[in-house]
Amino acid sequence: MPRYKLTVEYDGRPFVGWQRQDNGPSVQAALDMAVRRLDPDAGDIYGAGRTDSGVHALGQVAHLDLEKDLPADKVRDALNYHLKPNPIAVVEAARVSDDFHARFSATKRGYIYRIVARRAPLALDRGLAWRVPKVLDADAMHIAAQHLVGTHDFTTFRDAQCQADSPVRSLEAISVSGYPDGEVEVRVQAISFLHRQVRSIVGSLVEVGLGKWTPADFKAALDAADRKRCGPVAPSDGLYLHFVRYESAES
Repeated sequence: MPRYKLTVEYDGRPFVGWQRQDNGPSVQAALDMAVRRLDPDAGDIYGAGRTDSGVHALGQVAHLDLEKDLPADKVRDALNYHLKPNPIAVVEAARVSDDFHARFSATKRGYIYRIVARRAPLALDRGLAWRVPKVLDADAMHIAAQHLVGTHDFTTFRDAQCQADSPVRSLEAISVSGYPDGEVEVRVQAISFLHRQVRSIVGSLVEVGLGKWTPADFKAALDAADRKRCGPVAPSDGLYLHFVRYESAES
């Protein structure tokens, strides 16, 4: 059975998350339904990572095995046809080797978190960004964020229900950029992340941006390795799985 790598974009608002669940529609289930319409004998679909309810993706990656041997472009176009009217798009499909795995072959993952700092409610970006009604000091947030780079015990920024074996993770890079229109963008990349790690980090960085915490306070919260020291967790609205990267996998 030929294996295909899919790069997938979606609006997370209608879904309970990437993973199939009993309490509502999921991205995985919608994709699986589209795959079955293309090839009833296809294998299961596997994603590079689970995104929570309401979280979006610009570059989620999945893989699947088809019984039919089809050109990659035809797979992309057929899946997009069968995905209607879901807000999901297969941006790219590619043939890959049989040992490629969307989750376990990944070498880097990147997320973007969008914040809009303004008094007025969001019209066009409602559900697509976190509105904070006060001006944020993006420079202070960036300085604080650099304390996260490297290998740390991220217990402070780990959800209490996280099922990972260890709270230790290595953060490769994180940046906070502010723009004249009030938008603040947090970009972060690592091999892997803990459950709600990015949203927990962003919520605490906003405390710095509001002047409630100093960058030193943020570092102290990290070093405490205590979930109680985490600031408010940022909502899912502004979080996007930006990319998943691999060594060359195309067959």
